[in-house]
This record gives sequence, C-alpha cells and structure tokens, in this order.
Amino acid sequence: MEYKTGNPGLNDRTFAAVPRAAVGEERMTLQGTVNKSFLMLTVLLLTALWSWGRFFGAGGDPAAVSGLMAVGLVGGFILALVISFKQTSAPYLALPYAALQGFAIGGISAIFERRYPGIAIQAVGLTFGVMAVLLVAYRSRLIKVTEHFKAMVFGATGAIALLYVVSLVLGFFHIQVPFLNDASPLGIIVSLAIIVVAALNLVMDFDFIQTGVERGAPRYMEWYSAFGLMVTLVWLYLEILRFLGKARQR
Repeated sequence: MEYKTGNPGLNDRTFAAVPRAAVGEERMTLQGTVNKSFLMLTVLLLTALWSWGRFFGAGGDPAAVSGLMAVGLVGGFILALVISFKQTSAPYLALPYAALQGFAIGGISAIFERRYPGIAIQAVGLTFGVMAVLLVAYRSRLIKVTEHFKAMVFGATGAIALLYVVSLVLGFFHIQVPFLNDASPLGIIVSLAIIVVAALNLVMDFDFIQTGVERGAPRYMEWYSAFGLMVTLVWLYLEILRFLGKARQR
C-alpha cells in the first residue's frame, strides 16, 4: 500500500520519484533536516515579529498588516505549490516560504492578541508542546505509523481540506459555516478534532523524514522535508489559536 500523509508536501510518491543519492553524492540526514527546520522556524519567527510590531506600532489598526497578511498568505500558497510539485526548488524557496508565512502569522496573531491578551504565547507554547510530546511518542514507538494509521489520518485530513474549500466558496456568497467559526459547543468540538488531525500529521511527517534518511535520499530533500514539517506546524498553530479564541469567547 502506498505511503500517505495528509501533508500535501510529504508523501510516498515524493521519495518514489526521487532517485537515491549517487555514489559520492551527499545524502539526506536527520541532523541536516533538523538544522534546516530550525533555520526556517527562525526566519518565520523574525518576520512574524516584524509584522506583530507593525500592528501594535500602528495602535492595533488591522489595516497596518492587512497588506502583509495578504502577501504572506497568497505568496506562501504559491511557493508551497511550486515546492510541492518541484522538490528540487526547496533549497531556494523554503526560506522565502517561511518568511511569507511569518508575515501572515504575525499579523493574525497580533489581531488575536489585541482581542484576547496572552493568547499568542499560549498558542505557541501548546504548538511546541504538542510537537515535543508526539516526537517522544513516535521515537519511543508509543505511536506506530501503520498502514491503517496512515489511511485514517489521510482520510481525515482530506475531509478537513474539503470543509475548508466549501467554507471558502460559501464565504464568497456571504454564507458562513457556523460550526467552523463560532464558539458554540459544536464549534469547539470541531476545532479540537481538527487540532487532533493536524497533530497526527506531525507523526506522519516524522515518519516521512525517517523514511527519507533510511532510503538515502539526496541532500536537497532535507529542505523539502523541513518545508513539509513547517506546513504542518503552521496549520497546527493556527488551529490552536482559533480554538483558544473560541474558548475565550465563552
């Protein structure tokens, strides 16, 4: 059965289409992937802080970061598509992607922080806390990435993606999906479910990275794997931020 992950950037077809590193060619390593993930995270945090400072420097006016958020979201989406379809572009586009995502996340976080003081640091702490716990669980084999597990996470992620698309399309007609955006009990349950699925995608990403190292993938796959991990972390953070916002409303 084909390896699947809910992350569009990380799946078995990726490594299936990538030749093993040639003799004498540098191979993908776990440490190299960790280093590149840390570098991407640093770039994202720097641009997020800049966007954050711009918002509060303007007295909390959303207009001060609306342009940055639009550029970050649209530009990040375009780069993500390019990287996903052309893995060899990852060494050149991964850091710009992280920078653009930082602009968007910084603005979104600042707007939430203005409304609910302290929410941003809570979301950051929970995001990295979840990642640390799942990494330990994966490394200790408490969570085993079986074919059933992969299929379950892939299916759940696809359903959520479809829900996002439907919500976006309905939004053009000024129709809201209540349980996705409101703070009702159902809305909170839905947010928790999405967070769980996003978190399980982290486990899939860990397994994907290990697979790449074991298969001796070329060195540029370190950047590609770091990009895929960043996609999941950004998704998880935004969902946690939204969940906390709903909880504060109640």
